[in-house]
Amino acid sequence: MKKPILLFSAATLAPAIMIAAGAVWGGGWVVAAVVYLTAMTSLLDRLITHESAAGESDGDDILSVVIALAQFAIIPLSVWALTGDHLGPLAKAGLFFATGLWLGQVSNANAHELIHRGSRTLHRLGMLAYTTMLFGHHTSAHVLVHHRYVGTKHDPNTSRKGESLYRYIIRAWTGSFREGYRAEKARLARIGRPVWRNPYVLYVGGAVVCMAAALALGGIEALIAYVGLCAYAQSQLLMSDYVQHYGLTRKTDANGKPEPVSARHSWNSPHWFSSALMLNATRHSDHHAHPARPYPELSIPVDAPMLPRPLPLMASIALVPPLWRRIMDPRVARWRDA
Repeated sequence: MKKPILLFSAATLAPAIMIAAGAVWGGGWVVAAVVYLTAMTSLLDRLITHESAAGESDGDDILSVVIALAQFAIIPLSVWALTGDHLGPLAKAGLFFATGLWLGQVSNANAHELIHRGSRTLHRLGMLAYTTMLFGHHTSAHVLVHHRYVGTKHDPNTSRKGESLYRYIIRAWTGSFREGYRAEKARLARIGRPVWRNPYVLYVGGAVVCMAAALALGGIEALIAYVGLCAYAQSQLLMSDYVQHYGLTRKTDANGKPEPVSARHSWNSPHWFSSALMLNATRHSDHHAHPARPYPELSIPVDAPMLPRPLPLMASIALVPPLWRRIMDPRVARWRDA
């Protein structure tokens, strides 16, 4: 079954509408958003398990712009609701959970698509989307470091066999910030541009401006709510990276040069609805082979490693390291020996 852009639009924007309505009116809208992003997604993945055909990319950039604009509206709206008096504690907890999931699973996937676009405008929109999630450095670290060094010890975002999710998150966040900066500094030196042109000035400066705006508009409570939502969203992205590269390494030759990146260096998930929700981020092998390929056109190579369950469920399992290792370590060993 091919996924037309209408399915991607419905899957990604429906929860955004529910979250916005929940921020204003609470009640059933918050419940609907939480159920949509958890139980309903899991149920639809079970009902329609596998789907590997690529679709057409007409309208994908328009949808990405719409999702980014929705993100820019939902973040302040949710912060306002979380610090206001019109929602009760349970409604606020549900709204925080739903907003964090949508930012982490949809907005992150969308920003990821935008930073790979050849259009400077779309790339900068993706950078702004990451910056408003206080994760701007991912723009540089993902493109300049992760794609080049994936599956090697030089990539902070490649999770190691036996490494827990919690240790990985700390190592990946700090490592990607540092290595992204080094890559940008080296790039500027090659092209002869001054240090102040480093995009890290925008990443860090933009984050400071966003936090200052939250503090000015809603005080310390708004700042805490905003930083909390961003941290939750960032953890979702890092969980995806952890799951999608766990234990898969590239072999090196006698000179230490790694083998070319291939389908075997990323875990994939063919599950229908979560793939639509995450803009085919689950088709990770094809993305690494063709980083500029629009998300509707991504497919799953026949020789690619497959996760035993949908990506969101595997990310939840990773929260329990002994269970995660029991499920995944034997699969990693088989792929390493293949």
